[in-house]
Amino acid sequence: MRWMLIGFTAFVATSANAAVPVSGKWLTQEKDSIVEIASCGTTVCGKVIRVLKMMPNGKTPIDLNNPDPALRDRPVQGIMIFRDFTDGGNHWNGRLYDPKSGRSYKSKLTRNPDGTLKVQGCIGFLCKTFTWTSAK
Repeated sequence: MRWMLIGFTAFVATSANAAVPVSGKWLTQEKDSIVEIASCGTTVCGKVIRVLKMMPNGKTPIDLNNPDPALRDRPVQGIMIFRDFTDGGNHWNGRLYDPKSGRSYKSKLTRNPDGTLKVQGCIGFLCKTFTWTSAK
């Protein structure tokens, strides 16, 4: 009985420190695309599933600023922008790729109490934070 109580206590402590799930479809703060976040094996990842704003010439946005010239013609729709996110306790830690800049950032995802998603990208100690809403 004592071992069961210790195991239960460890389970409760672990569950209390788990990050709130962030899976779902999310509308970016700029309202220019919808990103779907889901489980990718042992991690969480996310990709652009729908582009809502076209380029000024009416064409679908492409990954023009990608550091790899071979990828600069690919459409933004379908790009995996969140990779290798793991549970960090009260948030998810991973990597964010921004097709607008062509840069990758250390990132945190946090589900806010109001149901929105806090998306934070950082280079060193400089961070930029966005709030995304559910796209259901």
